[in-house]
Amino acid sequence: MYAIVEIQGQQFKAEQGKKLFVHHIKDAEAGKTVEFDKVLLVDADGAVKVGAPTVEGAKVVCEVVNPLVKGDKVIVFKMKRRKDSRKRNGHREQFTEVEIKSVIA
Repeated sequence: MYAIVEIQGQQFKAEQGKKLFVHHIKDAEAGKTVEFDKVLLVDADGAVKVGAPTVEGAKVVCEVVNPLVKGDKVIVFKMKRRKDSRKRNGHREQFTEVEIKSVIA
């Protein structure tokens, strides 16, 4: 059984026991449970339910494993063919690691 769930503007395939890295959730603490109710699709052993836009009564229950995980560093480098026209910026995205406990449909 799996579900397609929308978490902070991104869609994820949620299966029981799977770990996901989602955009940083501000009030998350380690060990705390979080529920997401924007379930777009549920597949229960071949029986597919598609929501319009969401499936009624379906939710995904997750446990926060690590509230703040930093992603890989991304270097943004811009250069033009003029003297001293270079710009270098770095960026690291912040994620929250969650583990799917159950998919309720």
